[in-house]
Amino acid sequence: MRNLVLAAAAALFVSSIYSGVGAQQPPVQQPPVQQPPAGQPPGGGRGRGGQGFPAQQRPLASPEVIERGGTLYGINCRLCHGADLRGGDLGGINLLRSQLVLNDQNGELIYPVVHEGRNKPGLPAMPPLPLSEPDVQAIAAYIHSVAARMAGQGGPPPPGTAAMELNIVVGNAAAGQKYFAANCASCHSVDGDLRGIASRYSSPMMLQNAWVAGGNAGGRGFGGGRGGPGGGGGGDDAAPARAAKPVTVTVTTADGQRYEGRLDRIDDFYVSLIQSDGTTKVLRRNGSVPAVQITDPLEGHKKLLVKYTDKDIHDVTAYLVTLK
Repeated sequence: MRNLVLAAAAALFVSSIYSGVGAQQPPVQQPPVQQPPAGQPPGGGRGRGGQGFPAQQRPLASPEVIERGGTLYGINCRLCHGADLRGGDLGGINLLRSQLVLNDQNGELIYPVVHEGRNKPGLPAMPPLPLSEPDVQAIAAYIHSVAARMAGQGGPPPPGTAAMELNIVVGNAAAGQKYFAANCASCHSVDGDLRGIASRYSSPMMLQNAWVAGGNAGGRGFGGGRGGPGGGGGGDDAAPARAAKPVTVTVTTADGQRYEGRLDRIDDFYVSLIQSDGTTKVLRRNGSVPAVQITDPLEGHKKLLVKYTDKDIHDVTAYLVTLK
């Protein structure tokens, strides 16, 4: 009983540490309030009627830097954090509400997270990205420019603001085909689940988001592996979007009892799963007991996610858009 109480207290302590994005960032020394550029409302456009947050006021970067930052954001950040910065297909946080981003001035708080990555329990994992400090500063300038155009704190962009669709078909299709054969063909087939894949998406950007994420990404499904659900396809626009396969788990206790189902939650102290009859089974963990085997259908995509270079992504996309 004493050990159980200690374990619960430790879990509560760990949970409290990681509650809230950016909540444990060191305090930032606030710069003096700066006057916004001509035509920009006080507070960087935050708040209605010019009422903003002085600690978050900053002048906008030049249009050239913002445009460059928008391009870098589209390539490196859009998939996780979304075209509107409010979260994307891989579950990235809402950058317009992140305290770390709101208090950043010129990328000084964003760069360490981008450079080192983030892997904290209870928060979406983020792999480190090989971006230079000037690149991150440009991305930060773009993020702040989007926030400055907001009608109010947490509000949507102004009406009539069109999202820029980047021309991302700039890679080498032959190199993409070679990369696909070496890294993807063991699970996917261009004559099976990926047949006609380019016809299932309204734009190359959506197709790229889908194959990098390994899931729907707003399209007609990226397929379910060689010979699995989604085989063929042929670009049938009437086909329903395919739901992503769940992460499953098999738990084997010390006495040989096995429990299988959809993974609900796992940490250092407990593992819980949803069994086939809909009931939830919770088991206490003590080191390697019970044995836990997790099956994640997207494991291959997640492993490649930290290895892709910009060239790899562009080349594979250039190849996939030919599969019509």
